[in-house]
Amino acid sequence: MVSWWLLLAAAWAPLSLASNSSDSLLWGAYRPNLYFGLRPRYPQTLLTGLIWFGTQDYQSFMKSRHACEQGDELAGYTWTEYDAREGGIQELNDPMNNVKITTELLKVPGGEHGGSWAARIKGVPLKPEIPSRTSFIFYLGIDGLGGIDMETDEDEHGLEGPVKFSGTTPDLGDFTLRIVDGPDNEAVTTGAHSAAFFDRIGKTHYMGARVPTGDVWQARDHLMNAILKHAQEALTPYKDPANGVPDPSFTLQLPDEVYTGSNLFAVQKTFNGEFQFDVFFESGSAKQKLTSAVLDHGIPAFQEKYAQRFQEIFPLPPDSSPSLVAFSKAITSNLIGGVGYFYGNSLVDPGFAHEWDQDGDPLGAIEEQGTKSAGARYTEPRALLTATPSRSFFPRGFYWDEGFHLIHIGAWDNDLSLEILKDWIGLIDEEGWVGREQILGDEARSKVPTEFWTQVPSYANPPTLTMAVTAFIERFKTFNSRGPTDADLGLDMGYGMAGSQTPLSSSAPSAHPGNSHLESRELALQYLTSIYPPLKRHYDWFRRTQRGQIKQYGRKARSRTEGYRWRGRSTDHVLTSGMDDYPRGSPHAGELHLDLISWMAFFTRTMRDIAGFIGQTDDEKSFIEIEQAIMDNIEDLHWSEEEQMYCDVGINADDESYHVCHRGYLSLFPFLLGLLPPSSPHLGPIFDILRSPDHLWSPYGIRSLSASHPDFGQGENYWKGPIWIQMNYLALSTLSKIYTKEPGPHQSRAREIYAELRGNVIGNVHKEYERTGYVWEQYDALTGEGKRSHPFTGWTSLVAMILAEKY
Repeated sequence: MVSWWLLLAAAWAPLSLASNSSDSLLWGAYRPNLYFGLRPRYPQTLLTGLIWFGTQDYQSFMKSRHACEQGDELAGYTWTEYDAREGGIQELNDPMNNVKITTELLKVPGGEHGGSWAARIKGVPLKPEIPSRTSFIFYLGIDGLGGIDMETDEDEHGLEGPVKFSGTTPDLGDFTLRIVDGPDNEAVTTGAHSAAFFDRIGKTHYMGARVPTGDVWQARDHLMNAILKHAQEALTPYKDPANGVPDPSFTLQLPDEVYTGSNLFAVQKTFNGEFQFDVFFESGSAKQKLTSAVLDHGIPAFQEKYAQRFQEIFPLPPDSSPSLVAFSKAITSNLIGGVGYFYGNSLVDPGFAHEWDQDGDPLGAIEEQGTKSAGARYTEPRALLTATPSRSFFPRGFYWDEGFHLIHIGAWDNDLSLEILKDWIGLIDEEGWVGREQILGDEARSKVPTEFWTQVPSYANPPTLTMAVTAFIERFKTFNSRGPTDADLGLDMGYGMAGSQTPLSSSAPSAHPGNSHLESRELALQYLTSIYPPLKRHYDWFRRTQRGQIKQYGRKARSRTEGYRWRGRSTDHVLTSGMDDYPRGSPHAGELHLDLISWMAFFTRTMRDIAGFIGQTDDEKSFIEIEQAIMDNIEDLHWSEEEQMYCDVGINADDESYHVCHRGYLSLFPFLLGLLPPSSPHLGPIFDILRSPDHLWSPYGIRSLSASHPDFGQGENYWKGPIWIQMNYLALSTLSKIYTKEPGPHQSRAREIYAELRGNVIGNVHKEYERTGYVWEQYDALTGEGKRSHPFTGWTSLVAMILAEKY
């Protein structure tokens, strides 16, 4: 994948400073976000990133590390601790180049432009007995208004000592950036024909280039091409095999030249064995000189503070193993460290429609239309702050995933989750639509197959953003029903730099800087009032565009309007449902989908709760009536007495309505979303399906499709058996909050299922993390092995919530 730049210069800056960007593998985050409540204005900022490769041979250069590529086969890369407001620590294990790399980041407040930051990059050989020779390229660039200059005097043979840059942008103001070596670094000094390159040995090499606006995200290509060109020139005298081949350490170097008007700069350092270097970004308005002492003292203090806060928010029993505690921290850190800011246009086709997406006769009246399209077109640029499902495979925003992400992020940093949620709600257009995949700009599109670029304004996705709203309201109620904590009383411990009386986090508005909307009912009310109109427009869009047909097929239901079906399906897939290849009936304008009507019940409850919170009493009454109508129709239309399960509804060859029943996640939806009362007569049959090893139960979590189903494990096998953690989270959440607590005929059984299922999910995901170094997109239905993309610290990170029993 392309680079996921770490927008370090924007780390303490308002959101208006962020840029369209991906994430450098070494840094691991799009940008360490800090909530300031300001909206993005410019698609620009200072971009920084790192590239590395081994110099033990020439082949390693062709496999240089820069982005989160599964093909790099790193033996794990993870944030061990990460906080969007303060910094973090990341570890990367690179067996091919025999190096373990650690990156450390601290944010330092001060001044009028968001503050400063300090970063340390260090490494040690994975195997000390084997050579470890690593070359690092640190780059910085401005893709927009502003400029950068290299303050250090140029030298055609390379530089010695610190390297300094100065620059300015409209929002960052003036700044300097310095790269400083550690005290014990060793350069590569031996190797074939090293004497021919004597003047360049052990030096820092550099380059300044002018790249077109909008192309800074392709820095890796520019820099690798420059090194390759320099190497070709350096190797010219050695075309004769008799002359031998110089060591790669002396040829794979930047050219030590700066072009006029450069907006992309890079410095390169090559190390032998253990190494360390620091990068300091100093805001001109902060008036504070950063030194290595900031990192020497700040990182241990940050770790101590992080551990204390993590135990408070995601508590584990005191006897929990150190590996389990580290695992919980890492998956939480990687979720938040994967939050990114995107800016750019997207491709939309407002006229596309399958035949069965129409409300008329799918094979008669509209047969002449077939599949139609008015043509895809690019929209105006949009901005989005969003978490991402997987750094390596899905570096963009997904509507279906984001609600699950925000449940977890909100538990750690409530205000950050609200800022992200507000960005998503800001994407709701005048009609009420939001694209399922947010592929914004050329960089994002470069990582998506072209057939998935185009979004269609009649296509929906599970409205999981409503879960984020509901979670916020629940956090607000819980927060305001508790007593004061040590932090509220000012008894928690901050940290500061050596010799300083000011803690690095002193600019926080409260002891918990992410809790301002929990501490203030006024802020909470303002926020919910602001998102209510667009969210209601979105709700109305769902009811208008995804409505299904009831009376046309003589169906008996108490409500004549509350039936729903996903548009945008194909014969074998319903991508819009989120459960892509899960078995369904044949495409037809008359089908009705159980999962969608269940989501609409949940959406309606959310709207009811918001309306009640902000005093929209007439709307609240209307939502209560709609919710009851939906619940009635779930029973009337979707319960199969014969199969003893909830089912989709299809149309057969005789134009008659029938139940389409496939035991799996789909048949659990009214239970998964907590729609059924504990007294429901259908809860027992649902538990029978869930708990049966012949159907969904496994030692690793509940399967997506019954093991007895003829399609189990067949085809692409995406939702035909594999275990998905977010669906297990929904089951555990509803069991914990409703069916284990509220009296009912199945309360005792619910408690047994909850305890065993929780242990199975935690045990397997942790075991696979220890075995492979990653959490995975899904887990095998028969063996529990991690499958598909990794690391998948999107909704799989919900295991940390399950560990803490925080639902």
